[in-house]
Amino acid sequence: MTEATAPRIEIGVQETVPTIHYLVAMPQPETHLFEVTLQLINHPSKILDLKMPVWTPGSYLVREYAKNLQDFAAFAGDEPLPWRKISKNHWQVNTNGVSELTVRYRMFANELSVRTNHLDTTHGYFNGAALFFRLPGWESLPINITIVPPRPDWRVTTSLPLVGEQANTFSAVDFDTLVDSPFEIGNHQLYHFEVLGKPHELAIWGQGNLQSQRIIADIQKVIQVEAQMFGGLPYERYIFLLHLFAQAYGGLEHKNCCSLIYQRFGFRTQEKYERFVQLVAHEFFHLWNVKRIRPKGLEVFDYEQENYTPSLWFCEGTTSYYDLLIPLRAGIYDAKSYLNHLGKEITRFLTTPGRKVQPLSESSFDAWIKLYRPDANSNNSQMSYYLKGEMVSLLLDLLIRARHGNQRSLDDVMRQMWWKFGQAEIGYTPEQLQEVIESVAGVDLGNFFERYIDSTDELPFNQYLEPFGLQLLGEREEEPYLGIRAKTENGREVIKSVETASPAQLAGIDAGDELLALEGIRLTAHQLSDRLKDYQPNDTIEITVFHQDELRTYTVTLAAPRPSKYQIVPIHNPDPAQKENFASWLGVPIVTLR
Repeated sequence: MTEATAPRIEIGVQETVPTIHYLVAMPQPETHLFEVTLQLINHPSKILDLKMPVWTPGSYLVREYAKNLQDFAAFAGDEPLPWRKISKNHWQVNTNGVSELTVRYRMFANELSVRTNHLDTTHGYFNGAALFFRLPGWESLPINITIVPPRPDWRVTTSLPLVGEQANTFSAVDFDTLVDSPFEIGNHQLYHFEVLGKPHELAIWGQGNLQSQRIIADIQKVIQVEAQMFGGLPYERYIFLLHLFAQAYGGLEHKNCCSLIYQRFGFRTQEKYERFVQLVAHEFFHLWNVKRIRPKGLEVFDYEQENYTPSLWFCEGTTSYYDLLIPLRAGIYDAKSYLNHLGKEITRFLTTPGRKVQPLSESSFDAWIKLYRPDANSNNSQMSYYLKGEMVSLLLDLLIRARHGNQRSLDDVMRQMWWKFGQAEIGYTPEQLQEVIESVAGVDLGNFFERYIDSTDELPFNQYLEPFGLQLLGEREEEPYLGIRAKTENGREVIKSVETASPAQLAGIDAGDELLALEGIRLTAHQLSDRLKDYQPNDTIEITVFHQDELRTYTVTLAAPRPSKYQIVPIHNPDPAQKENFASWLGVPIVTLR
């Protein structure tokens, strides 16, 4: 948490610090405007500085929350106070020496995501960083928040504790805690359940085809597995906030809760349901890895600008590795399903050309300008630290297990990181992270880190899978390789990306071109793959497009088919050691995969 010490003015033997109280109203939710009132008592300075955060922890992009703020005003009683803007997110009020003052503003909230604010006639949801000002120098002071719902039937759900008997008034011990405690306000469904003697809540906004009791039962299993891994639960109460929306997916972790958004009808098919459970497992795992075990660059949050670290691969990628494993350990799906999910992740990784361009540590460091801002060339030049971090974590787990007969694993790394850094919330350096992993592995991993984290060497999956009786096999496409991805948009067939060094790029085809015809015959994006099956590698074809409104025809020489799908399958006749390794890793005999 922030270590900043608030400035103090001595009055005799007394010390004066301000009392901070926010009131959040939403009298006309159809306007999407939260009406926020900041009440300050005992403010000791003639100048009041107010700064809106530009990002929120867990989502590594400067989102400029101040862009949604309007109707700013400051008052001493009923008298307006002069103010001015210093920068994009910095307001400064001249208090005229008054110690009690009020600031009012409205915040437009019509972006439904886990890291922003949303208000309409059905509910209100907000994140602290996207709604509240930070008072520089006073971040360590407690803050009270009173919610004024627009209707009496709207309830308030947040992980913050209530203040005495005051209706809808909550207390945050400091600004970091306020930022870390989202609010859900409305007539959402609210379920209470207990795990390991501690209370939990599931708040669901939106309609869908989920079965609440099934979800709660599986959430309980996920909590129990993760708690067992770390030796207990580091909170007294935890809340899952779930928003159901069309074709949505995402989550944001907090110390005592998490926000989830998922497609409203994504619970019927088993595969989609398992993906939801993985999302839950991912965000819940973060309450250890990221919220408490976090890099030095995120030990104290700077809400003014980017907070850099090369270790997001461990924060997010290792968490992604476990979000597939946890449901397996919880008995929610079996080893065959687990390897199927893992194969899909490896497919995503090996079909991303950017893996050959951007190292994993650089991907972590440049999250602020790349991962959340994809463009037509991103697939060629970038590698997600989530995805490659997951792959590297897989190799590290297998390496440790193979060296120690499954008596040690990546689980031990996580526990060591928890004991050394997480419990005291001391940030770790990249060097300290490597030292912990090496201490568990019992081997110098300098070469491993150099090749697979700090450079772009291909990951040797089969070398690490072989001791467990497994191998990675690729399946080639039926059609020859062209190297474009097209999509139908508003009645146009738009080329969304062109792979580096592909036949299409070598011929001059560009992302953004409108695909018109193959060999003079019109085609759609949906038809492209099927049409290419009529040709062989080294065949020359003509592709016609609109390039910046100019009709152009390119001559393209097709290449050999590329693998488009990868699967993890058992090797033939695994030996006893491989069988034992597999069973110790995934909990079942390898013969169950047949």
